[in-house]
Parts: sequence; structure tokens; C-alpha cells
Amino acid sequence: MTILDVRILVVDDEPPIRKLLRVGLGSQGYAISEAPNAKTAIELMETEKPDLILLDLGLPGMGGHELLRKWRDDGLDVPVVILSSRTDETGIVSALELGADDYVTKPFGMNELVARIRVALRHKFQQQGEKPVFHTGDLTVDLVKRIVTIEGREIKLSPKEYDILRILVQYAGKVLTHQFLLKQVWGDSTDVQYLRVYVRQLRQKIEKTPDQPRYITTETGVGYRLREVD
Repeated sequence: MTILDVRILVVDDEPPIRKLLRVGLGSQGYAISEAPNAKTAIELMETEKPDLILLDLGLPGMGGHELLRKWRDDGLDVPVVILSSRTDETGIVSALELGADDYVTKPFGMNELVARIRVALRHKFQQQGEKPVFHTGDLTVDLVKRIVTIEGREIKLSPKEYDILRILVQYAGKVLTHQFLLKQVWGDSTDVQYLRVYVRQLRQKIEKTPDQPRYITTETGVGYRLREVD
């Protein structure tokens, strides 16, 4: 699927935001459909069959969370990227746990948004499943042999450190909430402080400058993301 084949449904009640997205994403080659509210969005899902949804949480009437819950409960597997106010961390976390794929905060840069869209679409349309060997920058993770290297030098990780890295690799480019990572690695809602400790240890081993991480970035109040760097 090429960009010219991709249709994006923008669900936002602010006309200036819809215009910005229509012009900005249209210039990138995406086809755009627009909905100012949940009712119109539900109708367009049936007629337009979008490949990705940009969803504002602060919709009139049925809000973004309720709309997202309905879609996921109905089995909709279209990628959803949340548009949210910068301070709405709780709303972002709730949306991610309801099944959103990513988020951008308002005001946002078009380059950042396009990057988020590409990641969400890649996870949707590329071959499913983990790649045996993952590369980003100087970091290599062999998911079969469970070997991690930096600049060709093998890094020894503890089982929990490796499990965290493996999950991040599996969802490379996507933000993962604290609770999602805790459930995947520990199997329950362990104190988030455990996760922070292990991420700090992991950064000490794979980052050249742990306090300014290149690979494992913090999404403040939300979780972590493994960046795919050049």
C-alpha cells in the first residue's frame, strides 16, 4: 500500500484543526475525510473505510474515549492516533489502554504527526510478527538468540531488562503505557517504580548518555517508546 492509497479520517470538532490536517496531510499525499463529531465519524467509517483515524478526545456529545471504546468493542482494528491537549496525560493513558495506537499533543508539528502516522500504518500493513533481528542506530537485538549488541559489542542484560527491551522492540516506534509494560513483563499491576528502576538500568547498558536517551524515550506521565533512529 502506498501513501496515495491511504485514507485518513480526521475526527475533531475544531474547523481550524481539520483544515490544518486536510492541507498538511493532503500535501503529503494522504486522502482525508473529516468528521466534527462521533455521529458523523461512525457514518463515515461505513462509507469511507479509512485506513487510519486521527481522533480528538474532546468531542461534543459522545466523547473520544466513548467513541474509541465503541469501535474497539465492535472489533474495529483500524489504527487510531489520538489528538489531545498537552496537559491531558490521564486522558492519553486511558485512550491508549482502550486501544489507541499512539498520540500527538496540541499544538503539534506536522513532521511529528506524519512520523506517528507512518509508524501506526507500518504496524498495520507490514508483515505481522517480530523480526528475528532488530536494528536501530548502533543497537541490535537478536530475538531468536536473545543477544543484544551495541556497536557490535554484546551487552549482558538481566531477564527482566531483556523482557522490557523485547516488548519495546516488538512495538518499536509506539508509545507503551506503564501498565501495559508491567502486565507484559510482570503479569500484574506491579508498582510502576519497579519498571522505572529496570528502565534506568537498561538505559545504563544501551545508551551512551543515559540521562539523554537516544533509544528508550520517556513519554511523561504515560510510558516509554523505543525510537527507531538513523
